[in-house]
Amino acid sequence: MALTKVDPTVVDDQVFGNRNVIINGEMQIAQRGTLTGMGASSAYSAVDRMRCAFNSTSGRLTSEQSTDTPDGFANSLKLSCTTADTSLASAEYVVLQQRIEGFNLQRFAKGTSSAKEFTVSFYVKGNASATYNLELYDVDNTRQINKQFSVTTSWNRIELTFPADTTGAFDNDVNTSLVAQIWLTAGSSFQGTTANTTWQSVTDNTKRANGSSNFLSSTSNTFFITGFQLETGSQATPFEHRSIGEVTDLCHRYYFRNKNSSSGYPIIWAHPITTGSAVYRRVQIQLPVEMRTIPSFTVTAVFGGAISAGTSVPYAQFSTANGASIVMDSASASDNYTAYCYVSSLVADAELT
Repeated sequence: MALTKVDPTVVDDQVFGNRNVIINGEMQIAQRGTLTGMGASSAYSAVDRMRCAFNSTSGRLTSEQSTDTPDGFANSLKLSCTTADTSLASAEYVVLQQRIEGFNLQRFAKGTSSAKEFTVSFYVKGNASATYNLELYDVDNTRQINKQFSVTTSWNRIELTFPADTTGAFDNDVNTSLVAQIWLTAGSSFQGTTANTTWQSVTDNTKRANGSSNFLSSTSNTFFITGFQLETGSQATPFEHRSIGEVTDLCHRYYFRNKNSSSGYPIIWAHPITTGSAVYRRVQIQLPVEMRTIPSFTVTAVFGGAISAGTSVPYAQFSTANGASIVMDSASASDNYTAYCYVSSLVADAELT
């Protein structure tokens, strides 16, 4: 029986698992919930790892996890314009992005003679026909490349291949090295007559979002995306579905929020390990996965075994990427005699910014 030989350039990265360097491209994890009034400053969206970057805009939008999807997907990210901005300032923009750390990009061999192509694919739809730009921005070397794509009122799969770049290697560290981003609104400073279809140093911003529609032009405007994938090579492969457990852990590397049960009691319990003064406790917080770097913590704890007994805020903390030892200041001196406390609200944030 004759055996079929598979091109090794495809086998290396595109047939076997872990092809996609985009995290949560299936839009399954949404720890923050629906976010309204976005636009005053850049912030992560309702869906984990998807960030909305804003500059000089009076427009506002809502981000939410949606169940409007193409076949084979259960969730998408939906953006809705809630406050229009029809008169764009020259430096104004709205950009939907995923920021990718250098550790996850070494497979592209960028900056070497063995550099590989970048292929981006995703499913997209809107409320009307529109044109946007997908840009790959190399943060480490201030280089970029972009291509236009079209949106219609139906779900369509977009496939965009970008050439290899033998100039400028990605740093091998925990910081942002590449941003895969969609220009949804762009002022005149970012729009010109031509786009950079080859990798270029960013010396002329007018080539970054040429021909982009203005997502903020009407409060009727919506934008849906799912199946977001970035892989090596010249061929877009089917979206790489991962288990919910794997995607959850990948998201928790950057952001973790504990969840309360329907009765209001938390999943995470934090018992005192030492006693300070009459109104302090030191509690040990153990995170489910090691985070990208030492996170910032926002913590509320409850003393006395009941939520009504009083809440607290961090007094001091000794943090690592795995957790923290936090001194809590209870609401009343009588809480000093309680046997335990627990965390009712915990956010650990190590996002790429």
